[in-house]
Amino acid sequence: MQTVGDILKKFNPLEDKYISREFQAYGIYLSEELRDYKHRALYIRLAKTVPRAILEKALSFVKDSKARSRAKLFMWKLKKLRSGEE
Repeated sequence: MQTVGDILKKFNPLEDKYISREFQAYGIYLSEELRDYKHRALYIRLAKTVPRAILEKALSFVKDSKARSRAKLFMWKLKKLRSGEE
């Protein structure tokens, strides 16, 4: 977890207009990596509520694949990891 001072040092008001917390930045990062910027609010919510290790495992699984829909594959893998199947 970052302190407010660290976040404000990195804050660029022209570029990061609506990002004020670390989980928001990570949610935007997820949406960019998955090429699904339309659903960025979903990824911000996931970054806030789901443990980071699970999100990282799902993201690395998607990066290694050649799927047409990275977002669907990410959500499928996330569901599997959260239920404890893998």
